[in-house]
Amino acid sequence: MTSYATPRDGLPRQTELHTGRAIFTEAYAVIPRGVMTDIVTSYLPGWTDTRVWIIARPLSGFAETFSQYILEVMPGGGTDAGEPDPEAEGVIFVVSGRLTLTLPDGEHEMAEGGYAYIPPGCPWTLRATGKTPAKFHWIRKLYETAPGLDIPEAFVTNEQHRSPAGMPGTNLKWATTRFVQPLDLRHDMHVNIVTLEPGAVIPFEETHVMEHGLYVLQGKAVYKLNNDWVEVAAGDFMWLRAFCPQACYAGGTERFRYLLYKDVNRHAKLRGVLGR
Repeated sequence: MTSYATPRDGLPRQTELHTGRAIFTEAYAVIPRGVMTDIVTSYLPGWTDTRVWIIARPLSGFAETFSQYILEVMPGGGTDAGEPDPEAEGVIFVVSGRLTLTLPDGEHEMAEGGYAYIPPGCPWTLRATGKTPAKFHWIRKLYETAPGLDIPEAFVTNEQHRSPAGMPGTNLKWATTRFVQPLDLRHDMHVNIVTLEPGAVIPFEETHVMEHGLYVLQGKAVYKLNNDWVEVAAGDFMWLRAFCPQACYAGGTERFRYLLYKDVNRHAKLRGVLGR
């Protein structure tokens, strides 16, 4: 059974050192697991018995297309309100506990590894239904319509039902679990799971227009971010603006896995960036 990292309860001890791995630069940010503690949680209108870590939001001059939350919902808690912005789409990925997601087609029971895509304008409710809190990622993005393309339909699945696709020539040492097909142009964002076996690498500095959010689900690695090699491990979050160079060496004794957001399949915006 695959396990997934989650934020920890409580606060650091008074005896712990301030020195840590948190980084914020013009090109990227690293939010390590050690700073995702109780003191930085918030609460959301329309949600009961729920707290949230907001680990990414649109920020002018940085990553601008998405927000990413980690929610902890106590048994029986949840929401009847769903997405507050009718133009926003979302992905839910469950890392701990159980919940019931209700969509127009009915109720969907979700456990660890559960994945849901929710298109804009789709009503939904959610309840934590297990004996322990449900913890999950909620990634939100304003959907960009395109001529001739319909809005995608909602769907619910689990990563255990998806076969990872190996990158060419890697013998599955570097693989991606995809939840939508890359050529389905209705989708303007992908939220995938990337897996690298111990010792595997991303062997070049990826430099591209897509923004990224990377939450480390399992394992550890050394990640190249712009000019820096940064050690990351389960529970850490990386936030990369467009064109930030990136590469990776997977280390440790277990697989290195992360939940990856990127914006795709749309023309670059030519208006708005210079105030026009």
